[in-house]
Amino acid sequence: MSSFGTRIQPLEIRLKREERVLEVDFKDGQCFRFPAEFLRVESPSAEVQGHSPSQKTLVAGRRHVAITSLEPVGNYAIRIKFDDNHDSGIFTWDLLYQYGQEQEERWQTYIESIKESGLSRDPK
Repeated sequence: MSSFGTRIQPLEIRLKREERVLEVDFKDGQCFRFPAEFLRVESPSAEVQGHSPSQKTLVAGRRHVAITSLEPVGNYAIRIKFDDNHDSGIFTWDLLYQYGQEQEERWQTYIESIKESGLSRDPK
């Protein structure tokens, strides 16, 4: 990833509210489908990620979270607003592309962490 802007650009972004999914098509032909729950628990916000990998917070109870809106951030990112009032994560195009490539692995790690912690994806 470049620290001086994004090298990856989306071609199209679709928010499918009823399915609780964000679809992103990139100019290189890659297309990714992100469930809202995945984006919420992997939010790049300091609240979730902390300030180092060891500070990452395990976010539980978000199985039914929805995306309420998308807000452009310059020409390099979007801010995703969720219906649990979380809106502090800035998702760059590079990050979304990376998440798309790593989605299966990240999701499995999340599911295993939830189980090991005795938490649930379901709200309390």
